[in-house]
Amino acid sequence: QVQLVESGGGLVQAGGSLRLSCTVSGGTFSSYAMGWFRQAPGKEREFVAAIDWSDGGSTYEDSVKGRFTISRDNAKSTVYLQMNSLKPEDTAVYYCAAAFLSVNHRLPYSSTYDHWGRGTQVTVSS
Repeated sequence: QVQLVESGGGLVQAGGSLRLSCTVSGGTFSSYAMGWFRQAPGKEREFVAAIDWSDGGSTYEDSVKGRFTISRDNAKSTVYLQMNSLKPEDTAVYYCAAAFLSVNHRLPYSSTYDHWGRGTQVTVSS
């Protein structure tokens, strides 16, 4: 059974940084594209970033481009989301997700993903 566990969330002031981690167990990590999504109170879950399983290529939602960086360490079965220049509007529960052998153009869509973590809270104060 594939399990995803996020960590690294917390409270930070605007302009600060956080690094989220998501460790995967129970599956062949290198065969999964990995994504980060977030959900703010009263809003739908939205795509943040994803990284391909084959060549490590990444894609980002427009509002986080240049501020967030997704990366992966296959040896540690872990995906990271480095978040810099955080804004209050980045406040949300952040979820990581895994998509088995997915194609890149499907990565921004939550329906692409087979497995999800429980989420970690990120709160950015103004």
